[in-house]
Amino acid sequence: MLWAGLLVGVLSGAPIGSASSSAHAQEAPPGHAALPTAPFPASNAEQKALSLELKAQGALFYGAWWCPACHQQKLLFGAEAVETLPYVECDKTDAGRQRCNAAEIKAYPTWVLKDKPRLVGVQSLDELKQWLASPASP
Repeated sequence: MLWAGLLVGVLSGAPIGSASSSAHAQEAPPGHAALPTAPFPASNAEQKALSLELKAQGALFYGAWWCPACHQQKLLFGAEAVETLPYVECDKTDAGRQRCNAAEIKAYPTWVLKDKPRLVGVQSLDELKQWLASPASP
């Protein structure tokens, strides 16, 4: 039951705790299970194109290595496309934590693109395409 509550919290954009020491970069926070180690499936042309377009437009995908929702987001892109995703790791290094704090990242995954609303939680490929195509926010 605890796992379901944590997953719902991450998927719904619930606040996350900030890691302040290097020890947190080594192990997942309490209550988080190890992520699957199976390789990602192969990417198709649509997944590869979207990953490259996100990067070209300057989008950033903020996440944490221990985050199940971030892993799920990456799975939607497949093995090849995940390599070109504009991913920012928020919890492996002090520099990553500082970058994410400066960007005011409050939940994982978070997608950020200048002049667009932030997207929090796992986004489908179609949702990301619509986000890229939407007009800039005022």
